[in-house]
Amino acid sequence: MNILILGGGGREHALAWAVMQNPKCDKLIVAPGNAGIAKIADCADLNIEDGASVVAFAEAEAIDFVIVGPEAPLAAGVSDDLRAAGFLVFGPSKDAAQLEASKAFTKEICDAANAPTAGYGHFTDAESAKAYIREQGAPIVVKADGLAAGKGVVVAMKLDEALNAVDDMFGGAFGGAGAEVVIEEFMDGEEASFFILCDGKDVLSIGTAQDHKRVGEGDTGPNTGGMGAYSPAPVLSDAIAERAMTEIIKPCVAEMAKRGMPYQGVLYAGLMIKDGAPRLVEYNARFGDPECQVLMMRLGGQALDLLLATAEEKLAETQVNWADDHAMTVVMAANGYPGSYKKGSVIGGLDAIEADSFNMVFHAGTAAKDGAIVATGGRVLNVTARGATLAEAHKRAYEMVDAIDWPGGFFRRDIGWRAL
Repeated sequence: MNILILGGGGREHALAWAVMQNPKCDKLIVAPGNAGIAKIADCADLNIEDGASVVAFAEAEAIDFVIVGPEAPLAAGVSDDLRAAGFLVFGPSKDAAQLEASKAFTKEICDAANAPTAGYGHFTDAESAKAYIREQGAPIVVKADGLAAGKGVVVAMKLDEALNAVDDMFGGAFGGAGAEVVIEEFMDGEEASFFILCDGKDVLSIGTAQDHKRVGEGDTGPNTGGMGAYSPAPVLSDAIAERAMTEIIKPCVAEMAKRGMPYQGVLYAGLMIKDGAPRLVEYNARFGDPECQVLMMRLGGQALDLLLATAEEKLAETQVNWADDHAMTVVMAANGYPGSYKKGSVIGGLDAIEADSFNMVFHAGTAAKDGAIVATGGRVLNVTARGATLAEAHKRAYEMVDAIDWPGGFFRRDIGWRAL
């Protein structure tokens, strides 16, 4: 098969790496890709948020299957345009992707499906939002109702922080994403990520992970897109995962189908777990980044078969073959991230790392320049390893991190501390 993956981050490098291991893949193109992806696949310069361009490209390249990585093309309806042109696609429709694009929509679906989640209010003006905050008190959670690249959430432990967050959001700190806000009760417990494939009617769990959102060690400092992750998540036991499926995932998927917007793709459920009971924090309409990297490390080549079964509506006859293993990824980010950072610093030591099915450096924000690999983003590398235990995966990952020579970057030394 000829396969096209849309995206150019660490998630897409991991997807490309897994897809390439499957003999069904004859040709792989990733658009736009990055310097790491370019080593294993063809990269194409394409506006992936413009459906017409993507369709024309897929037709010209005789593509058989398209995998949509990031959220922006989903929210732009690119998967709908591809399906309308007759392509097999992994990724939900624009309507179904509202589960990520609108926090308020997700709450409405949860209400209809009776799925356990945080109590909330939805506001279109700052004054009403602030009145609600004063009434509820802190701690409280303020979310921009839209796509803010994983950063439009403020967990306010004090009243002032919450009120300031409202001003920031309505003042345009997150662009169009903050034109409305959702304010939620603060849920305590332990957070974990649950990944489920949905083909419109049937669902299949493809693993659990935990990520570290805060920039600093000990989970301190500002939120980021994620500084590392590991899989499986010990807190998400089989019994709790089963409860999440029965009480949250299946009722929401059924509600989506009932509304004529069946969900096809991966549903990434952020769960808060307390006393053995899961509640929904949020849905994402694509693989998490960096969680995708640890999932792909564990799934390997079967990932392509699973994505195809999802697109072909054949999940009922599909199963996942899990090895009894663990994986961990450590994010190396540019100094200054998640604030402002410099681009263009040179990264050394990558060639000395032996990549195999246990050790991989996925590229998130890199480019090739004058024969060197340079940093082009905030999160730049995802150093990922697999092992029989989490401790073994941890040891392998940090050995690779220590072999990378990049003074322009930093990383957290304590990824996985909760489980270790």
